[in-house]
Amino acid sequence: MSRTYYLFSAGTLKRKDNTLAFETDTSRRVIPVEDVDHIYCFSELNFNTKLLDFLGQNQICLHFFDYYGNYTGSFIPREAQLSGYLVVQQAEHYLDKEKRLMLARAFVEGAIHNIRRNLEKREDNETCQKIDGYRKALKDTTTIEDVMSIEAHVRKLYYSQWEDITGWEFGGRSKRPPGNALNALISFGNAITYTTILKEIHRTALNPTISFLHEPSERRFSLALDVSEVFKPVFVDRLIFKLINLNMLNKKHFDTRVNSAYLTEEGRKIFVAEFEKMMEKTILHRNLKRKIKYKSLVRLDLYKLIKHILKEDTYTPMKVWW
Repeated sequence: MSRTYYLFSAGTLKRKDNTLAFETDTSRRVIPVEDVDHIYCFSELNFNTKLLDFLGQNQICLHFFDYYGNYTGSFIPREAQLSGYLVVQQAEHYLDKEKRLMLARAFVEGAIHNIRRNLEKREDNETCQKIDGYRKALKDTTTIEDVMSIEAHVRKLYYSQWEDITGWEFGGRSKRPPGNALNALISFGNAITYTTILKEIHRTALNPTISFLHEPSERRFSLALDVSEVFKPVFVDRLIFKLINLNMLNKKHFDTRVNSAYLTEEGRKIFVAEFEKMMEKTILHRNLKRKIKYKSLVRLDLYKLIKHILKEDTYTPMKVWW
């Protein structure tokens, strides 16, 4: 079973015969290539094209983060799953206003449902009722801008409860740089989720640059942003609440400066360790009637999206039932 590797030390990653070797000033570790799912680099890394060729042959993604834990970019192997017909149909769903709007609404509908479930657990009925109002309004939206506006209003309501849920200062969402510890956690968690979904998209024949909620643009995989909306409340927000409420993270795990905050290396290690544990957890799937891992939920959603684009079924996003 392959898994994710996180590199926190500066060093050299190289191909060694038919496997990988990671070398630092004080150690050398051999990593069997068949054991690698994808690799996250949080420190300076030396490598050469020979390594990239090898990673490409084995369909391994390499993700890079800067000193502050901000996502920088990824090495994505050349498409292994190709389907010209699917790409044409995916582009057709973007170009057709009604088809694009339907999918954009679906992504936000999934996000709103999962956000509401997080609040239901805390019996926040007043905010839930307000969210229900936006949920109804979502059905009547006629433009992508309207859909994005609904999503933004729901998020603002949701975030207004975070100080009560966590007991930490928040004040509202801030990015680049994150304004405080809670914002730093959200930014880091969202980046990890984005790359996780990008990896899964790469393993299908979907084109990651053709999206429906977010506008396709140069140099970004906007379909991963669309799908992330559905999963962020489940993968990121719930994990943040757990890490804070169980005191697994505290103020010492953040590098705070004037108007900015970042997770320290120790804080990132705690976050990704718990993220990996969560992704390996299993739940009983209501439709499949069998246990599946959290990380499999993403692939299932992408298969549903493919069926929708191929007009075999209607896409319904993953909605938390547990």
